[in-house]
Amino acid sequence: MERGDFGRLKPSVWNDTVEATGSLAARSRGEPVSSNMLTDDEQELRDRAWRFLVPARSRPWLDRAIAELVATRVLAPDMIEPDPTAYFRGLRETAGRSPVSSYRKLSEDASGDRHLVPGFARVASRVLAADRARLAALATTPGVSVREDGNARARVAENRCLVAWVSAAAGFRARAYRYALDHLFIEAPGHDAVPTERAIEGLVASRRALDALGVPPLAAAACAGEPPRAIERSVISRKG
Repeated sequence: MERGDFGRLKPSVWNDTVEATGSLAARSRGEPVSSNMLTDDEQELRDRAWRFLVPARSRPWLDRAIAELVATRVLAPDMIEPDPTAYFRGLRETAGRSPVSSYRKLSEDASGDRHLVPGFARVASRVLAADRARLAALATTPGVSVREDGNARARVAENRCLVAWVSAAAGFRARAYRYALDHLFIEAPGHDAVPTERAIEGLVASRRALDALGVPPLAAAACAGEPPRAIERSVISRKG
């Protein structure tokens, strides 16, 4: 399967079929689904999210395929049970018996995630701001059809759920990296643990930018359903 930026699958007939099937399956579970076109920022948000929605370790192709199906909403997100110990097991398999290689790989993975979080948070901030304007427009624009209203509100919910999902995934990765570092140090103490710990702490710190977006946690299912309508007509006097 061919991949594009951020490791996401490139467009293809197969991928389009999965996307369409995912929408149908999501509807059957009562999840919000919008048929509206994606804005440039919404598309970029989904591209950047992909980095956090695939396994952060070397696993059989089936695991990654399942993650891809979940990300395209063919399966519900809770179909993948996060296991904080799995990354450490994969690390020992891929890095061999070399402590130096293990510490380096762990540090690189944590640093890679840390560098991607700020960019995702910036795009998410723009998307959420546009969603607020979108909801305001629903309250001020006459003649909006039920279909238009439903699609707009569903897109807002989709965006919120995606941000919540990435935030949860980034937090899980940080915990998995911490578990790996702690147990790697017990097995093979060394000075390489210091920069590795700093890389993990950097990921934890960068994740605060996602918390600052104010999207409720995915675990509480607060992102799903109809977004709040509590937007006064006087808040926005123009769409610009």
